[in-house]
Amino acid sequence: TLVTAGVYLLIRFNNLMVDTFFLKILLLLSGLTMFMAGVSANYEFDLKKIIALSTLSQLGLMMSILSMGFSDLAFFHLLTHAMFKALLFMCAGMIIHMMMDIQDIRFMGGMSNYIPLTSICLNISNLALCGIPFL
Repeated sequence: TLVTAGVYLLIRFNNLMVDTFFLKILLLLSGLTMFMAGVSANYEFDLKKIIALSTLSQLGLMMSILSMGFSDLAFFHLLTHAMFKALLFMCAGMIIHMMMDIQDIRFMGGMSNYIPLTSICLNISNLALCGIPFL
């Protein structure tokens, strides 16, 4: 929540940073953040850590959008990310609850047979966070 609040403050005060060297550094750091979070999520087995690392990657994307000067697009991405990431966390909580508090994804095969609505919502949320149009 605090990182999202920081992104919101940078969006609000973006007019003060137009054409500064800070935006070039922000673009470099946000690209590095997206890359490192994506690579780290690929080697993780804990469901909540994977979702948290994808959040970090999405925040890096918001910062790169902001550093290129598209503050309205960054704000729209912040709002849609908040909505679909909340849905993703609720679905993950349901899955963890159904698995008797096991968060390891290696034990979660065939979950769509037992909880189909949660699986559908999880897939819709993942597709929206991947940037599929009309979501």
